[in-house]
Amino acid sequence: MKPIISVKNLNHYYGKGNLKKQVLFDINLDIYPGEIVIMTGHSGSGKTTLLSLIGALRSVQDGNLVNCGRELQDTNENGLVDVRRQIGYIFQAHNLLPFLTARQNVQMSIELLDDVLTSEAEERSARMLHKVGLGDHLDYFPQSLSGGQKQRVAIARALVSNPKLILADEPTASLDSATGRKIVNLLQNLTKEQNSAFLLVTHDNRILDIADRIINMDDGRLAKDNQLKTIT
Repeated sequence: MKPIISVKNLNHYYGKGNLKKQVLFDINLDIYPGEIVIMTGHSGSGKTTLLSLIGALRSVQDGNLVNCGRELQDTNENGLVDVRRQIGYIFQAHNLLPFLTARQNVQMSIELLDDVLTSEAEERSARMLHKVGLGDHLDYFPQSLSGGQKQRVAIARALVSNPKLILADEPTASLDSATGRKIVNLLQNLTKEQNSAFLLVTHDNRILDIADRIINMDDGRLAKDNQLKTIT
């Protein structure tokens, strides 16, 4: 099985000249379809930087990073945009547009794809919202939704286009324990159902059990890689 993500000898720097500082050191990582990988580490350890590089939100400076079969080293902005269209992003802040309904917020991510009719986008959005338990909230605006419901809309938006890769940065940080557990269980089930690769950054030790692997970032280096289940 080929990995969805393949990172080889990746380094990254901030600043220039005398202010140049290395923040990632010789990162090597493969993530496979259907695999859930959780990345932990203290604040400032480089987790979000690595996540943004994998998500094609930053340009690769040094090393190799293959995302969904495409090498990101020396890829121009149009190429990075093409890669982003194959990724579902979920962040701590749900980033819903307040003037759009739940269905319209989800529908936006499908309409970025080519050759998808508006009627199909509406149907797929409604179907995904049913899957995340919001089938009776299709026409609700974000202001009328709870924090957990908003995060469910964000999950539906990320997954509705059947992405090959799902990236999440602290998706449960603003949620209470019970709601956070429901959210990650939902993500786990939908990831396996769609056979997507899933990389999740978290400080929440309560959700580590959903992982197939746990990796730890320590001062810009991947310090630990625990195989919890066998991916074949």
